[in-house]
Amino acid sequence: MAAQHIAFYGRGGAGTSTVTSNISAALAEEGYRVIQIGLDPQNDSTSVLRGSMELPTLFEMLQKGRDIRLEDVSVKGFRGVLCIEALSLFQSGDCAGRGIREVFSFLHGSALFDRCRPDVVLYDLPLEVLCGVFSFPSEQIRFERAYVVTTQDFPSLFTTNTIFRILSKNAPAGGAKLGGIIANGLTSPFAESIVRDFARRTGVRAVSYVPNSTVLIQSELYGQTVLEAAPMSNHAYIYRRLAKQIIENRDGSVPTPLNADDLRIWAREWGDRIFELESGFINPGASI
Repeated sequence: MAAQHIAFYGRGGAGTSTVTSNISAALAEEGYRVIQIGLDPQNDSTSVLRGSMELPTLFEMLQKGRDIRLEDVSVKGFRGVLCIEALSLFQSGDCAGRGIREVFSFLHGSALFDRCRPDVVLYDLPLEVLCGVFSFPSEQIRFERAYVVTTQDFPSLFTTNTIFRILSKNAPAGGAKLGGIIANGLTSPFAESIVRDFARRTGVRAVSYVPNSTVLIQSELYGQTVLEAAPMSNHAYIYRRLAKQIIENRDGSVPTPLNADDLRIWAREWGDRIFELESGFINPGASI
């Protein structure tokens, strides 16, 4: 069976790398052959999977203009997850579009996926450096599904809405369908309600709600995934359940992004609700 190629998008700081890495760990724990390809501008997408093992970026090696072996640009991390870091923002400039195309061209030409025969390839793709390289990173490699990692704050949801616009634009040409939203790092009692309402307004589903926790902070300080540092924790269970949903879900939808005015109105309505809640004012019929 051909490998599933699944993209994880998100705004910088939303925790996309953390979510992707823990899903990789959970899938590997279940016996799946997993490759994670990080395109984070800090080139640290796979750091909690590979611990202290150093890993040069693929773009860095390509710039040196020599023959590249798979062993030169990859390491096996937790439970055998094959880790690859594509590029650094400092190597490719302000826009990573050209670098990403070179990276994906190499991945295809090297027959990486034929050699490793993965069950699933996960891509960690922050919005800020992609310059529109979304559903079509190359002519040879396309994503079956995409997930968007977001927090409950407005800048992150604004970015999520922007990603929805790009996905909906590319969908008619065969672009990746949206698997859903992953709400990450939730901190307030009404955070889940905000994300759930945003998902409803844009016609998508919220796949999982991951609360913030000291377990996450501690695991990252150890340089490990939650499944390695705290395998019996509630968060480890959340990631295992999320990984199962993602690997088994073969369906996707085309999101309906909000226009600029509707997005501002929606955000203002939630601002009013939160103000009323915090100030103790109860509006009859209103709820969160």
